[in-house]
Amino acid sequence: MESIALKTADAIASVLLTRIQAGEFSGGRLPAERALSEAFSTTRITLREALGKLEAQGMIYRELRRGWFIAPPRLIYNPLHHSHFHAMAMEQGRQADTEVIAAEQVAAHDSVATALRLASGSAVYCIRRLRRIDGRAVLYVEHYLNPRFFPGLLDEDLTRSLTDLYDQRYGIRYGGARFTILPGPLPEVAAPMLNVAPGSPGLLITRINRNQQKEVIDCDCEYWRYDALCVDVEA
Repeated sequence: MESIALKTADAIASVLLTRIQAGEFSGGRLPAERALSEAFSTTRITLREALGKLEAQGMIYRELRRGWFIAPPRLIYNPLHHSHFHAMAMEQGRQADTEVIAAEQVAAHDSVATALRLASGSAVYCIRRLRRIDGRAVLYVEHYLNPRFFPGLLDEDLTRSLTDLYDQRYGIRYGGARFTILPGPLPEVAAPMLNVAPGSPGLLITRINRNQQKEVIDCDCEYWRYDALCVDVEA
């Protein structure tokens, strides 16, 4: 019985893929699961297995309470380039926007303090932002900054590029960075922002930045939808 269900899911996925590639679904949205299961005369369980296969291939993606959508091209991300989010999107013909969730001074917990080379509990700026590509939420990021380098920064327009703000307001440019990239489940703080269930697969990119004098100035914790990003590095 299991093998029959698997073959049925494969067949449904193949048919849906052909229809997607033919541009059949206007607006980039698939019909509701109930309508699809009725159209294929199959169960919701088998249909979801077929949809999961297409999701794993990066062809479609799901949003909570909204349904299934045709996946746009992934954003190409080269950590060696010091291009900021909006510029990176523009270079690839995409439209980016940023929403500030919160911006405040907080006490640094141990991992942040270690990254910033500060004592645990030291005052740091924390900026939480949600970033979208072509209207789709793809990145939830928490920026932790050493206030010594950025007096008054919380009063600035934080929807703009921090890279540009550092340069234009404080004369600070990146002089080096350390990246850590780990796949894993999205935590409860990030998942709802990205319209997925907590525990859904994601990509965590941690970046510790230095200024021209090689002093650590900030630490970014980026939570990406795994289906929205392609890390491509050319040295």
